[in-house]
Amino acid sequence: MRRGRRTQLRLRRHSYRFAEQVLNSKLALKEEIERAIENLSPDPTDLSRPRFNELLRTKFVSLGWKDQPDVFEDQEDPSARMDFLKERIGMEVGFGHSSFLGIDLLKFQICSYSGLDKIDVGVYIVTTGKFQKDVQRQYKQNWEGSLKFEKLVHYLPHLRSAITIPVYVLGIDT
Repeated sequence: MRRGRRTQLRLRRHSYRFAEQVLNSKLALKEEIERAIENLSPDPTDLSRPRFNELLRTKFVSLGWKDQPDVFEDQEDPSARMDFLKERIGMEVGFGHSSFLGIDLLKFQICSYSGLDKIDVGVYIVTTGKFQKDVQRQYKQNWEGSLKFEKLVHYLPHLRSAITIPVYVLGIDT
């Protein structure tokens, strides 16, 4: 990444519990998600976590994704929301602290099996360790403590008895 240039984003992918095969049954939506991220080309000098989150929100809402759908029918708890929902695909953007990993995965699980039956697959968008190091070193953007693609991929198999929904992990890389 160089100063003044737009960043070309690449994706690393991981399929947990056959998530990619589930998404392939809705191939147009899978491609929509991946293209939306890859075609963002953000300004790397302004790539803070909140700014990047807002870029994704604007993009997905413009593509017809429901923004901040409730996880539970009870709307009293504003933190019990997924980031996006469309045609039984739930999506979380994990740019926050890595400690939110379990909470985000439980949102997918709850929305799939706990009588809510809202989603068939979850898509979890995170950044890679390389991405975080690059924006920190070159642009002084603080991504320290953020969940990394590598950590999520490492932990998912250990959660197999609790997280039974398919999860497609997209790692944003440079």
